[in-house]
Amino acid sequence: MDKNTQEFYDRLKAELDSSTTWPAEYLFKFIVPTEKDNVERVELAFDCMGAVIKTTKSRTGKFTSISVDVQMKDSQEVIAKYQEVSVIEGIISL
Repeated sequence: MDKNTQEFYDRLKAELDSSTTWPAEYLFKFIVPTEKDNVERVELAFDCMGAVIKTTKSRTGKFTSISVDVQMKDSQEVIAKYQEVSVIEGIISL
């Protein structure tokens, strides 16, 4: 992981810890290219966690937005999920 990425995750962890009482519901939002198995890979990352997942295709169908509402135990678990899905080609985390 490069220095900028590590700094981003460090800032995110500090922000989450100061603004949230854990465990808590957390809303992940992603945009992925609709092609291949991108949507399925995001859904599998949250499998067996009791997550509520909503997907919406863009008007052109090229992209899919994914909202994942799930109970997380702490900020480190949130960051671990972001890192887990970051390997999906073309994913944008919002």
